[in-house]
Amino acid sequence: MDVKRRRGPKPEIDPAVVKEQERAKIEARTTEQWIDEGSVRGSARSATQRAGSSGRAPREAPELDPVITAQLNDALGAQRGARLSERLAQASEALDRERFDEAKRIATSIAKEAPGVAAAREVVGLANYRLGRYKQAAASLEIAHDLHENQEILPPLADCYRALERWSAVERVWLLIRESSPRHEILAEGRIVAAGALADRGNLSAAIEMMMPATKKTKSVKDHHLRQWYVLADFYDRLNDPIKARRWFATIAEIDPEYVDVQTRLRHIGR
Repeated sequence: MDVKRRRGPKPEIDPAVVKEQERAKIEARTTEQWIDEGSVRGSARSATQRAGSSGRAPREAPELDPVITAQLNDALGAQRGARLSERLAQASEALDRERFDEAKRIATSIAKEAPGVAAAREVVGLANYRLGRYKQAAASLEIAHDLHENQEILPPLADCYRALERWSAVERVWLLIRESSPRHEILAEGRIVAAGALADRGNLSAAIEMMMPATKKTKSVKDHHLRQWYVLADFYDRLNDPIKARRWFATIAEIDPEYVDVQTRLRHIGR
């Protein structure tokens, strides 16, 4: 009481302002500043590397799709929506840079505040997928697709089901991919997952048959062609057909001699 008397009456404070300040403090404590020198992605996404330097300024997060920003504004108001748009862009950037825990943490907090925004669910699902948490990833990706159909998340969703040995679910998503007339690379990823599910169950002949559309001649070889040929070669190798396995590994090596471990596979077969 003595302290209060000396200080005088406290000024009135808007509760909404206090709440926003506390929320900003919490986010500041949980957000890590990552510094990089830009993307070094090659043709194989699994070979992505990160480069860091303490002498460079932090990379700015990419701008979010205006449609997603509008969804956040509608759900939370302009001020909070703008703030979470920035945060979701940071989460997307973290996912692209393979900082999966960071991406998941940020996107999870956004999904709690705006559960109807599919983009936040997608980031959570894809981060869990890359972390090998397939059950959690499938749950988030399912919700994301229910909220907003997105062909790009179907192959990783199918792969989650494959990891969980939910074979009928893999077949269902593969059918959905084919019926949606997606881009070639999405169709290729879906085919790889579906064929892999057959191979997982020991049906290599059916898996190879499913990969046959990938053997058609193409004027311009893209990364998704190489990926399919590699899978096909691997299936032939596992089926103890070294001639056909060598043929497809060699085809890849002619185009990209450093592709994944193709040189090692050729030596193992006996070039």
